[in-house]
Amino acid sequence: MSLRKLSYYLIKAVPKPHSRHFSLHKLSEDHLMIQKTCRDFAERELKPIAAQLDREHKFPEKQIKQLGKLGLLAVSVSKEYGGSGQDNLALAVAVEEIARGCGGTGAIVSIHNCLYSNLLNRLGTARQKERFLRPFITDCELGCFALSEPDAGSDVGAMSTTAVADGDCFVLNGTKSWVTSGPVGKAAIVFATVDKQLRHKGITAFIVPLPSDGVTLGKKEDKLGIRASPTCNLIMDNVRVPKSNVIGDVGDGFVIAMAQLDFARVGIAAQALGIAQAALELAVHYASQRKSFGQTINQFQAVKLRLADMAIKLESARLLVWRAAVLCDEPQRSTKESSMAKLAASEAATFITHGAIQILGGMGYISDMPAERHYRDARITEIYGGVNDIQRLLIGDTIIREYQI
Repeated sequence: MSLRKLSYYLIKAVPKPHSRHFSLHKLSEDHLMIQKTCRDFAERELKPIAAQLDREHKFPEKQIKQLGKLGLLAVSVSKEYGGSGQDNLALAVAVEEIARGCGGTGAIVSIHNCLYSNLLNRLGTARQKERFLRPFITDCELGCFALSEPDAGSDVGAMSTTAVADGDCFVLNGTKSWVTSGPVGKAAIVFATVDKQLRHKGITAFIVPLPSDGVTLGKKEDKLGIRASPTCNLIMDNVRVPKSNVIGDVGDGFVIAMAQLDFARVGIAAQALGIAQAALELAVHYASQRKSFGQTINQFQAVKLRLADMAIKLESARLLVWRAAVLCDEPQRSTKESSMAKLAASEAATFITHGAIQILGGMGYISDMPAERHYRDARITEIYGGVNDIQRLLIGDTIIREYQI
């Protein structure tokens, strides 16, 4: 399918009820079409350059523009504002296939969709959408999500970035860390506190255009993996933001961030699936070609057992991810399901990419083969969007509440 045809398909397709979109044994025809097209795109446009993007820490500008034209930077944005109007399962399927071709590009697409465009589509005012959503879709631009700080990661209430009211503006001061697409983004959703004493209840969400007076970009981080995805600090020094750029009400920021992370964890989980799938395919292919003791190594019991464990973890995680994606479209929160999906998929990705290196042996340890890149790319999925230790706490707390008599 051509770029133009898929773009038409994504924009014009009418979403069906969730029950017709997903079953335990297959995807709908709509989702299969998106899956195939994204897979073809990844094979053609991403897989051949993934090693170069990683080696050179190069942002895939051309490919991101192409994905934008396909509607894949606004998958779950309503058609009213130029989005594709699809559900979160469509987004999960697309991210997996893109990450299968390039883990870093998968991260860019996932985070922009889940933490920027989806948030504005759900909670932005009509004015905010017209200024910070519609033109981003038209011009295939990226937005950022700035929540973490040097001393406030899992403990969001320790946030030190401040927002002080001054006339019809707020004045922001502070530093945000690990801002994905910061060096190339055109706006950021920045979380700051109007009163540190209030902790969580003082946190407020602001839309900050990039560039803006007083905003400085920190150095581009030299990361272990997903190197095609540029990351930096956002340093704000007396940045004036109109009060009309507040998302929701003052003090709503913590609730907004936590709810949005439910979506983000599904996106991260889908990215992990793509990386794991690529590693499994590589391992199977290599084992069918490599000979030892007069036979291909896929005939050895140890290799078969390892491949079986890798495949089981991947398929199990994928079902959790699809289920969480469907539930994200429901009115009620799906924190437990999103956390389970993120936890299972990220740990599966680390396990599977480790297994791929073991099967490839010495060839898995050198950059001539993509196994070591998959391993490095997988590692971040256990960390960002909430480290897996926190996911276990969230899941445990929910289970205790659900089983209380």
